Amino acid sequence: MKVLYQSLLGACALTAFSLAAAQAETTLTIATVNNGDMIRMQKLTDDFTKANPDIKLNWVTLEENVLRQKVTTDIATKGGQYDILTIGTYEVPIWGKKGWLVPLDKLGADYDVDDLLPAIRSGLTVDGKLYAAPFYGESSFVMYRTDLMEKAGLKMPESPTWDFVRQAADKMNDKAEGVYGICLRGKAGWGENMAFLTAMSNSFGARWFDEKWEPQFNTPEWKATLDYYLAIMKADGPPGASSNGFNENLALFKSGKCGMWIDATVAASFVTGADSKVAKNVGFALAPNDGKGKNGNWLWAWSLAIPAGSAKVDAAEKFISWATSKHYTELVASKEGWANVPPGTRTSLYKNPDYLKAAPFAELTLQSINSADPTHPTVKPVPYVGVQFVAIPEFEGIGTAVGQDFSAALAGSMSEADALAKAQSSTESTMKKAGYIK
Repeated sequence: MKVLYQSLLGACALTAFSLAAAQAETTLTIATVNNGDMIRMQKLTDDFTKANPDIKLNWVTLEENVLRQKVTTDIATKGGQYDILTIGTYEVPIWGKKGWLVPLDKLGADYDVDDLLPAIRSGLTVDGKLYAAPFYGESSFVMYRTDLMEKAGLKMPESPTWDFVRQAADKMNDKAEGVYGICLRGKAGWGENMAFLTAMSNSFGARWFDEKWEPQFNTPEWKATLDYYLAIMKADGPPGASSNGFNENLALFKSGKCGMWIDATVAASFVTGADSKVAKNVGFALAPNDGKGKNGNWLWAWSLAIPAGSAKVDAAEKFISWATSKHYTELVASKEGWANVPPGTRTSLYKNPDYLKAAPFAELTLQSINSADPTHPTVKPVPYVGVQFVAIPEFEGIGTAVGQDFSAALAGSMSEADALAKAQSSTESTMKKAGYIK
């Protein structure tokens, strides 16, 4: 009887211990984008969970436009679906000021916040506090096929003009062979086609608003931007380009279908990676210019942040510290090689000889990041901050609407003139309702 009693007592103790352990376990739900670096991170999280056995990770991986919509809705309505958000340089300052994000002040003594690139860190800081940690940072530049450029009898300058790009696209275009002279974003979205087109428009001297917040789509500069974009895409771009965003164009370029691709610098490690058919024939150049003193490159960081009111702040900050640390960079390097580490966040990476040797695109990436100026994005003065976006809450809506108009013009379902007129009208209407203009 005594033995039975002891057995029962032991079983109860074990059950109580198991329940306590279960209760102590924290599950973090992480919303992230379906880009290659984030997919890689998910595969490497055993390194984190082994060191933190009390924390489990639940991933919600979404396409870029869907991620933005769901995360924005959740944080604005205080839905509490996610413990960690993957957000960008646009959202962080706005949401930080609204009190929607938790300041990251417990990243650990060895995290080295001062090592973060100043251009990237400043975009994630509000009133001296860091509200998101950058997972990777980027600008944009030209990626091109060196073999096709040579075959065309051309040499890519380090800082090409848009005229040169058009000439090269025409010469490299070989639709009979399934090779298109150029691939550019056409998928509608403020962070999809409008990221590219806004950065491009800066180099043409266009701007979203003048100093009095009057929309500027009825100006010669925006017409010149859209004229060029539609002409080159219709002549030398792939079919169905109005559905192509970052991931679609990445797949096209890697499979040998594009002579040139102007997009995020983070793509460089993928187009030169083991599964790229053109890895040995890829060159890089700065984003093009129109001779007005501005290149068409943007500035962005995909970053990890914690929504305010989260009950799991300590666990979430532990994960963010791990995912954006020097240790994580070294982990990726050991598993995937130095060329594949998340770029664009730390000064030390661009002083690392192993990285510089492995990544032929490193110096141009850093140059592109450092040359993008959010306070003076275009040729003329503007009242806003942001290179490929306007850092006001209303931009998400107006950027998406304008992106749909310009995507429709590319698809041929709307004329260029109508797209510009509609962009002007809808933006004007929103800005009047928001009180920026009368």
